[in-house]
Amino acid sequence: MPKHTEAPEHTGTAAGRGMLHRVLPQGRRFLSRRKRVLVALGGWSLLESAQTFLGGYCLARALDRGFLAGDTGTGLVWLAVAAGAILVGGPLVRGVFGRLAELVEPLRDALVRRAVGQALSRAVADPARTDGGAVSRVTHQTEIVRDSFAGLVLTARSFVFTALGALAGLLALAPQFLLVVVPPLVLGLALFLATLVPMAAAQRSFLDLDEAVADRAGALGAGLRDIAACGTGARIAGRTGGLIDAAAGSSRVLARWAAVRTLALGVAGQLPVILLLFATPWLLRQGVTAGALAGALVYLLQSLLPALHTLMTALGAAGTRLLVVLDRFVEGPGAVSVPLPAPVPLPPARVRTEGRGGDRPSAPAVEVSSVTVAYGPGAPPVLAGLDLRVERGEHVAVVGPSGIGKSTLTSVVAGLLAPGRGGVFLAGEPVSGRSARELAASRVLVPQQAYVFTGTVRDNLLHLSPGAPTSAIVRAVGALGLDGLVGRLGGLDAPVDPAALSQGERQSLSLCRAYLSPAPLLILDEATCHLDPVAEARAELALAARPGTLIVVAHRLSSARRADRVLVLDGTRPEYGTHDELLGRSALYRDLVGHWQGA
Repeated sequence: MPKHTEAPEHTGTAAGRGMLHRVLPQGRRFLSRRKRVLVALGGWSLLESAQTFLGGYCLARALDRGFLAGDTGTGLVWLAVAAGAILVGGPLVRGVFGRLAELVEPLRDALVRRAVGQALSRAVADPARTDGGAVSRVTHQTEIVRDSFAGLVLTARSFVFTALGALAGLLALAPQFLLVVVPPLVLGLALFLATLVPMAAAQRSFLDLDEAVADRAGALGAGLRDIAACGTGARIAGRTGGLIDAAAGSSRVLARWAAVRTLALGVAGQLPVILLLFATPWLLRQGVTAGALAGALVYLLQSLLPALHTLMTALGAAGTRLLVVLDRFVEGPGAVSVPLPAPVPLPPARVRTEGRGGDRPSAPAVEVSSVTVAYGPGAPPVLAGLDLRVERGEHVAVVGPSGIGKSTLTSVVAGLLAPGRGGVFLAGEPVSGRSARELAASRVLVPQQAYVFTGTVRDNLLHLSPGAPTSAIVRAVGALGLDGLVGRLGGLDAPVDPAALSQGERQSLSLCRAYLSPAPLLILDEATCHLDPVAEARAELALAARPGTLIVVAHRLSSARRADRVLVLDGTRPEYGTHDELLGRSALYRDLVGHWQGA
């Protein structure tokens, strides 16, 4: 397999500068139209500088003129002034957040309008093309920008005005403090700022390559039999290996820049305190008092360095993420993109027929024969004489209007609901009469309301496959793109609070649990409805590439188009075929496609 040579890091820096050149002009125009809000935000923050100044200055005076001079009353008065400055901080915070909303919400609204305009322009230019990322840009990505921008404004504002108050206090106590504190502070901050552009470029490259690897894996999983039949395995393995090596190289570049950022944080965050302690004898010979030294330590340890640490953390994480996401909203000639290896052309996907365990290889994965289901003796049937045959390894989507019987069908196939008439067979064996343990070994049903229980992440993922090794869990997490979620939760052995998870996060964990299951049949009953289209596509492609059979109750056109065949439930006249076949012969399917495209 050919090895991929890592791109020089200056190329990533050029890409990062390209992002800055595209994003910064529009950012300046946005801020220039909101000067009044910025001035008001600066006014409230200036009061915060005074609060910071009084904290260290009052402590120094309380020691020098009060307690160390034997005047306890004067010392208590100075401490009371410092406490009063802290108590008035509540109204300051309220004023800051009020102005922040006036700055952040218009940005979100502008990005939503831009995303909608981009989607409409693409639809007009190419009506046949489906823009799967439009919903993600309107919802998920705009919220990323909103939260990241708000966090950056808060932390940058806090650092600037906290530093102003702290440096003014150090100057007021003894100018010599600035000679000790400012050089390492400026050095560390400059080193950190120098990493932002290449760090953003490395993160953009890593995200693009990660998505490309996932797309390539899904495409290869759908055409493995055809690749083997055509004898193109070696060529495709070489190209895919190059893509994987490129992704690994981008992660190493990202790790190196993260190490440089950590070094910068250490220089700016720890070196000033160390130098102050080493310089204490010299400062005392210069006439600096003990109270002034205590005040300087307060400025450093309680104000300046915490604000600097928060700023670096926010800029290093939210700042680079904000730059990458904003760049995806900006379109124009000359845009820099990360070069990816050329896509591998695959033959048209064919039905996979691999078997599992000791099942009869000739029997279909699912066979529904003349099934009729009605909820009550006199009620009209929801399913009437339905026949369905799903081959092993096939990916089938079930569509139809709300209430037509899609969930009923999944319950019948899973053996949770007995039909009034007809039979259901899994791998040639009847569903009726099987124990719950036998059914669990043959199929997994993932409902719309995903179930996550209290325990560790590992416990939740291994619920259906208790003997799976950690390596299998890691592969499953990577295949479904859940590394970020698992990392945010604290790792595989971190405890899970179900109430703290969103609906989409619960669905993601339940899909990963199903991926790990040894059952040969997976049934998703709108189990991806809370995921954005990109996450849904990645999950469905990963589950379809998994050995076995996949049945999906679809709620988006993209899900139906990814399937090998589609079942359209239309009352007592179901239709079954490929997407193109159903467009020609099913009026209901054409209506559903038109509705999905319009939405």
